[in-house]
Amino acid sequence: MYEWRRMTPAERRSILAERRAAGRPWHWPQHEDLGPGAYHITAACYEHAPFIGATPDRMAAFESALLVTLDAHCEEVHAWCVLPNHYHGLVQTGALKGLLGELGRLHGRTSHQWNGEDGARGRKVWHGSEERTMRSERHFWATMNYVHHNPVHHGYVARWEEWPFSSATAYLAEVGRDKARRTWREHPLLDYGKGWDDPEM
Repeated sequence: MYEWRRMTPAERRSILAERRAAGRPWHWPQHEDLGPGAYHITAACYEHAPFIGATPDRMAAFESALLVTLDAHCEEVHAWCVLPNHYHGLVQTGALKGLLGELGRLHGRTSHQWNGEDGARGRKVWHGSEERTMRSERHFWATMNYVHHNPVHHGYVARWEEWPFSSATAYLAEVGRDKARRTWREHPLLDYGKGWDDPEM
């Protein structure tokens, strides 16, 4: 996501020519609908600016709008987390294309609203969204851990349940702490997600 700014002009021209020849979007991975299944959806604010988290009320309103969107296009929302500058969702859906289209419309509505509130018409708010299909049970549970651990990873809180804008508290209540700890040990994060949502990358 952030490597583009470090490329030389020649490297950029080469990447763009390659992507145009393959019929792919220029600056981020092509969305590939692999059919019904579990997907990790993530989207970040432009240059990781904390537009979502400008105020607690904005965070809460965005979380609600995101969940309405996910619920409308997913058979199940396994996990979610909203942070000041990005969000994650682990979902089961047979309508990925429709879901991504609605997320794009959600981004458009929130961009317009927030830029109006902040007196910043024309400001770029969202970078876009990406999805990764879950390829195994191990991948699924590592992703579950990653989504719930994200506020800790970024230093906002020390424990999952201290972050109010995620499904972690409900998850812990449902499965119990013993099972959650066992799942954490059996499906460690290691380098999972490295570079996805770190602004310095």
